[in-house]
Amino acid sequence: MTDLTFTLLRLGYLVLLWVFVLSAIGVLRRDLYGTKITPRRGKRSPKAEQAPAAPAQSGAAAPEPPRASSGPNRLVVTAGPLRGTTVPLTTSSILIGRAPSCTLVLDDDYSSSRHARIFPQHGSWFVEDLGSTNGTYVEEQRISQVTPLGPGTRVRIGQSVVELQR
Repeated sequence: MTDLTFTLLRLGYLVLLWVFVLSAIGVLRRDLYGTKITPRRGKRSPKAEQAPAAPAQSGAAAPEPPRASSGPNRLVVTAGPLRGTTVPLTTSSILIGRAPSCTLVLDDDYSSSRHARIFPQHGSWFVEDLGSTNGTYVEEQRISQVTPLGPGTRVRIGQSVVELQR
């Protein structure tokens, strides 16, 4: 074996060793600091609240005001790292978990990536555990099936507590 071949093998081994060390540091960093939560582009803001107002003036969304006065119109995080966060309730379901694709993203080691779903059906709201490891609790009771929710009913998901409010 020539000196050039031997030197190239040593340099290749050194590069491979550094790639391994840097990837190990990256894994440790992600474990220590958790998942980076990035803001969404389509995040619901005051624009989302204005959007239903325009069809209401044209008469297309007449059922919207009675729903707001008779039932809850927002989901509020009352305890946990995201305390004070509010999600407006619409006709679509709210997916809660650690995955970035969820409606309410929890940065919590005790919640699953797709932990629970809160959804409307026939004018009422329900919560469903999506097979989470640590479970979903409604008023300190672990649920195993779809459970109805009323305004003020506390739902604990990991370290966070959410409730429907008017």
